[in-house]
Amino acid sequence: MVKVKKHIDIDAPIEKVFDYMADPQQYVEIWPSMVEVKNCEESSHGGVDFDWVYKMGGMPFKGRSKVVEFVENERSVSVNEEGIRSKFIWEYKPHNGGTAVDLNVEYTVPMPVLGKLAEKVIVKLNENEAETLLNNLKAVMET
Repeated sequence: MVKVKKHIDIDAPIEKVFDYMADPQQYVEIWPSMVEVKNCEESSHGGVDFDWVYKMGGMPFKGRSKVVEFVENERSVSVNEEGIRSKFIWEYKPHNGGTAVDLNVEYTVPMPVLGKLAEKVIVKLNENEAETLLNNLKAVMET
């Protein structure tokens, strides 16, 4: 499992940031490699489960994100069992009148598809992807 941890401070109310991220249809706007989000359904845990198409290493992968924990304006945890096995933990805390956002991701690079040589490159690209995602979220929230 590869782990990515990123943090950003956003000058916007926690409710605004949390509500935006609770709607996965917004992801295509701010997540560079997120190609498609569809079949959004309310999760029994709160939040929204959805199907996604994501490009990794130039190859499209499909999966379904399922919410396993949802605490409004605090935390959201989702898992993906298909496509790219992963766990996304989003944490939101008040910070200087705005919002501190922590993103922790654990995922498995689909090795049989991409190959061992590509793994280090993919891991670095995904680190950059997470940082870009948070910077894009900040830009949208602060305008």
